Amino acid sequence: MGEKKNDSYDLFIGSKKKEKANWNIKPYLAVALLAFIVFCLCITVFFVIYRFEGVKAGWDKLTGVLQPIIIGMVIAYLINPVMKFIERNMGKALKKRVPDNQKRDKVCRVVGTFGALAFFLLIIFLLIEMVMPQLIKSISGFVTNLPAQMDSFLNWFESVVSGDNKGALMLEEAIRKGSEFFENWVKTSLLPDLQTYVAEFTSGVINVVKLLLNIVVGLIVAVYVLLSKEKFVGQFKKIIYAFLPARPANVIIDTVRKSNQIFGGFISGKILDSAIIGVLCYIVLCIMRMPYTVLVSVIVGVTNIVPFFGPFIGAVPGTIIIMLANPIQGLYFVIFVFLLQQLDGNIIGPKILGDSTGLSSFWVVFAILVGGGLFGFAGMLLGVPVFAVIYYIVGKVVSYILRKKKMPEDTASYIQASGVNASTNNIEYKKK
Repeated sequence: MGEKKNDSYDLFIGSKKKEKANWNIKPYLAVALLAFIVFCLCITVFFVIYRFEGVKAGWDKLTGVLQPIIIGMVIAYLINPVMKFIERNMGKALKKRVPDNQKRDKVCRVVGTFGALAFFLLIIFLLIEMVMPQLIKSISGFVTNLPAQMDSFLNWFESVVSGDNKGALMLEEAIRKGSEFFENWVKTSLLPDLQTYVAEFTSGVINVVKLLLNIVVGLIVAVYVLLSKEKFVGQFKKIIYAFLPARPANVIIDTVRKSNQIFGGFISGKILDSAIIGVLCYIVLCIMRMPYTVLVSVIVGVTNIVPFFGPFIGAVPGTIIIMLANPIQGLYFVIFVFLLQQLDGNIIGPKILGDSTGLSSFWVVFAILVGGGLFGFAGMLLGVPVFAVIYYIVGKVVSYILRKKKMPEDTASYIQASGVNASTNNIEYKKK
């Protein structure tokens, strides 16, 4: 009896050891560890760069040298979908006329690349041609009319609080302190540092000229990147497979592919979404006869690139600009921006973006707050897709472990769970 018990025990232990031997989680843990290390390194590098002046100066010089390459790669990434669309449709059109596949693919790639670049430049030109004159007109009108609008706003405020002596005294005190602050700032800061401001303005003009030259070089870099993108991808894969075993290398390649899908869908979707919101804002403001419609619409459209908080960020300067011209219309604008955010968040955004990130609203807000707190505006903009990649990796690791334990992978199965049976790994629920 004892021997039989020992035999069954040995069989049980042997089966457990065999199951453990087949349980290979190393590739997923390797990717999760790699993502964690990269995330920690990014934060460390960020603080090292901005804490130590010598490192910051070296970093600024390096980014300045690499700026054309960075600009070119960003442009190539943005216009790659357009290039693929042109290449795919042209390939269908030339299939019968050019039977040689290699020659046809080469012609399609060249035409697709330059066609996408021409489309990009056309969009930029149209934006400058259509928006810039109106934008300059709105800004110059705002600056010219600012004193009169301030007087009008103060007269309106005085009429509102005319029967309230306390409100009038508060207004008078605020104006007095504001005047004293402005006068003190002119005497202590503006006039003594005027030469510094002139030098910074000159330096700013030089930097703008350098940026324009770098953009031109970046366009050339973008052409080379698009023409040889398969070669670059192949070189990346070759390096990965050279330094890592096949299984973790496959997982890394799959994760990079998924990351590209998340980033591409998110960025292109947000650009289209922001353009639609900017146009809608302009149309409605024109119908409502709001002042500075182009200026405010551009602000709302650009800030809408930031997920969730974008419309509210753009609403602050827009409300101030409109309220200085007409306080009542400023209040209407606040209501309109709230309704526009609801329309974008519940209808337009989900239709365009779909489920490109796979994140719930809570994790979107979490990613924006953490990204913005660590990396500023860039963190707010890219925090959502970066966190979506991390979320994807963690989900893959958790699903792999649960699958090996023969437990359910869906979250719904665990919501009402009271525990898990230690011997069978079956989820147990409380009896009602």
